Amino acid sequence: MDLIDGKIHGAYKFPFYFICHRIPDRTFKVKKYYFPVCARCTGIYLSGFTYFFIATFTPIIYSMELIILAILLIIPTAVDGISQLLNKRESNNNLRFLTGLFAGIGFAILAKAIKFIIIY
Repeated sequence: MDLIDGKIHGAYKFPFYFICHRIPDRTFKVKKYYFPVCARCTGIYLSGFTYFFIATFTPIIYSMELIILAILLIIPTAVDGISQLLNKRESNNNLRFLTGLFAGIGFAILAKAIKFIIIY
């Protein structure tokens, strides 16, 4: 992470924008250090990796109902992000993190379901 004068430089440069936009005011800060990803991506990565870890040790049946639930878990993040993008409202980091937690679970469920569809 390029942290110079409290700003994260290169956030929009290839290939870093594939990971996260890393806008400083949308990123958690501990003391004087920013997280390497924004609040929403922090939630997505945290819950996604947690789901993959739990799914490794727990048998999960990927049914159509679970896939629909995964899509429903992603919708709040999409609404929050799109409404901010269109300047309809300004979110805060706590809401970004919370919706990211839901979306991470949803994305992880969809990824595992796609894996099982491809393999079986």
